[in-house]
Amino acid sequence: MEVGKLSYLQKMLIDISLDYTLKIVLLGSLLLGIVAGALGSFAVLRKQSLLGDAISHAALPGIALAFIFTLSKHPLVLLIGALLAGWIGTLFVLLVTKLTKLKEDAALGILLSVFFGFGVFLLTKIQNLKTATKAGLDKFLFGNAATLLKEDVITMSVLGLIALFLLFLFWKEFKILTFDRSFAQSIGFNSKYLDILLMTLIVMAIVVGLQTVGVVLMSAMIIAPAVAARQWTDRLNVLVFLSAFFGGISGVVGALLSSSISKLPTGPTIVLVASLIVFISLVFSPHRGMAMDWLKTLKNKKTIHKTRVLYYLFKLAESHNNIYYSHDVSSIKAIDKTSVDKALQQLKIKGFVQNTEGSRWKLTSKGLAKAKRIPETVV
Repeated sequence: MEVGKLSYLQKMLIDISLDYTLKIVLLGSLLLGIVAGALGSFAVLRKQSLLGDAISHAALPGIALAFIFTLSKHPLVLLIGALLAGWIGTLFVLLVTKLTKLKEDAALGILLSVFFGFGVFLLTKIQNLKTATKAGLDKFLFGNAATLLKEDVITMSVLGLIALFLLFLFWKEFKILTFDRSFAQSIGFNSKYLDILLMTLIVMAIVVGLQTVGVVLMSAMIIAPAVAARQWTDRLNVLVFLSAFFGGISGVVGALLSSSISKLPTGPTIVLVASLIVFISLVFSPHRGMAMDWLKTLKNKKTIHKTRVLYYLFKLAESHNNIYYSHDVSSIKAIDKTSVDKALQQLKIKGFVQNTEGSRWKLTSKGLAKAKRIPETVV
């Protein structure tokens, strides 16, 4: 079995090394996941999860206008258009929330619908142009990683590295701004410009992934890795690292699955892998996972039940002159109808109670000391 696994892995590595297109797709997907995961952490922590969705949709008219003005589909030209449109969208949100009584979620909703509608309108107009270079722009809607070229990956790499460099250059400022905005302002940080810079970096992360997963699904790559990472840690540096790791894994695994299964689109597959990681994290993470919460709740219920049985036995013994008087189990069951027998056996293992004869039970000296410390609020 191990030989089979090894040969399969070797075959997969050989396929990757020989398939130039697959290497480009894997590299592009990896870059997308790392950059989106790292910067998406701040969007999630700042409770701006809708930001990724709004800005990714806002980038569409930028792509269309860049093509209309240049008639070029060079990735750098189109992504610069997307970057400018996304950046204008972030300024729009900041201005609307500052100058009106609208909340940020309302401003983001307006941005998403208006810009995306305008983008679809422009794409429709482009399809009616008599130029041969118009084909392929619709790939930005849902992404098409299989069409990535070397120059696309180079452009994505440059934008991604710039975004990550600025993230770590302003790490301290972003960290303080995210967790304590008032303190950041009190020590002289310009929160307005830092907001614009951070949102610009998130725009860059979104632009990096547009060709791979498209404007419709890009928000998932901003949110999903960060949500998964949040379940595993409470430290920002670990969170950002894990989010980038989960994003990178999603990109690579999604691209590999798409290449090995016919007619399986890469972008949606990457998002599905990221969603699976989120599900696993929500259920099985040791600190916040639902499974762990369920186990803790079950353990607490059992502990409380055993404590109640011990307390009832203590109160029954107090009604006699002998505190170590043994009582029939039916006396306890008259007070507590739950699993008394099981609780008594567990208390016996811990040395708190003793079975004297038949179904009669009494406290031990250790159990008496324990029972005296039980507050009445527990029962």
